[in-house]
Amino acid sequence: MSYSSTEENYIKAIFHLSEDGDENISTNEIAKQISATAASVTDMLKKLKQKKIITYEKYQGVRLTKEGEKIAKSIVRKHRLWEVFLVEKLGYSWDKIHDIAEQLEHIQSEEMIDKLDKFLGYPQFDPHGDPIPDASGNIKTVKQTLLSKLKVGDKGKLVGVKDSSSKLLQYLDSLEIHLGTAIEITEVIEFDNSFVVKLGKNKKATLSKLAAQNILIG
Repeated sequence: MSYSSTEENYIKAIFHLSEDGDENISTNEIAKQISATAASVTDMLKKLKQKKIITYEKYQGVRLTKEGEKIAKSIVRKHRLWEVFLVEKLGYSWDKIHDIAEQLEHIQSEEMIDKLDKFLGYPQFDPHGDPIPDASGNIKTVKQTLLSKLKVGDKGKLVGVKDSSSKLLQYLDSLEIHLGTAIEITEVIEFDNSFVVKLGKNKKATLSKLAAQNILIG
C-alpha cells in the first residue's frame, strides 16, 4: 500500500516523537511537530487508524503499530540516505540538505533506495550523526549525551545534533565545530549556564545554553 506525502509526514513525526521517549503521543505534540491545527491532526489520525498504521483513542494518545513503525523507519532511511548523497556526492553543506531530503524521502521505489544504499557504501550515519536504518529496519544504537548534561572536565566527540536546523548548523560551522570534533568542558558560566569548551588541542569557544542542549557528545 502506498501513502501520500502528507500521511508519511505524520507517520515520521509520530516516530520521531516516540524516539524522544513518549509512549503515547498527544495530538498537540503532533500538531506542533508538523505545524498543523489540532482539528486537521485529528482527521489524519482517524485515517491512519483505519489503515492500521496507528493505535489512537481520544485523550489517550497515539502509538505506531508494528506496520506503522516499519513504514516510519523506511521513510527515515530514505531521508538520511539522501542526506548522505547530497553531502558526499553533490557537495552540499550539512545545513542545506534537510529540506531537499524532505522532498526526496517520498520516492516510493524501494529498489532505488537499496541501490542508493549500495552506491553510498551502506553508510550507518547521516551527515548530522543520526543512525540510518538498514533495509530490515535495524538501527544502530550509539551512546550519546547532551553537552548540557556534562560537567567541567568531561570530554568526548561531537557525534550528532538534536536540532538539525540550518541556524544551529551554521552556528556550529562558525565555531569550526563539526562531527568528530573533540570537545572538553572547561567552565560552566553560572550567570547564563553557557559552556566554555576546548576544541581539539588548543582552541576555545563559548557555547550558549541552547546550543549545549542540542549538541550530542559520545
